[in-house]
Amino acid sequence: MDIEQLQEQVDKDLKINDTELDLESLKTPQLHNKYMKHLTKFKLMLSRAEGEYNTLKREKWEYYTGKAPAEVYAEKPFDLKILKTDIDKYLESDEELQKQKQKVDYLNTVVDFLDRTIRLISNRGFTIKNAIDWRKFTSGAI
Repeated sequence: MDIEQLQEQVDKDLKINDTELDLESLKTPQLHNKYMKHLTKFKLMLSRAEGEYNTLKREKWEYYTGKAPAEVYAEKPFDLKILKTDIDKYLESDEELQKQKQKVDYLNTVVDFLDRTIRLISNRGFTIKNAIDWRKFTSGAI
């Protein structure tokens, strides 16, 4: 599931049917549970992606500093001598590292989106209560 699918699902799930506020109120715990499961899954994926990024970054650092095993250079030669101050430039421009960083950033975005969605779900009860109170007020019950 990608972020676009999650966004579509959230749009559908967070709509409140104002003719059945009692059912909507009862639906809140299930929605909370559903998105907590998504959040947990994506947090674990993020953790794994960050670990892969850190490992790849160390491997690339070893490669660019000349400290990688000889078989790495046999597969992919690197004959340049670079200054320590320039290593960051090589790391930042490495395509494999950039792709892994993009994956981490994407997962961070999904986790943030899910976290905000869960906050909205937690506030659904207040929204539903306000709608009920407004109905009471407009009907003269209060």
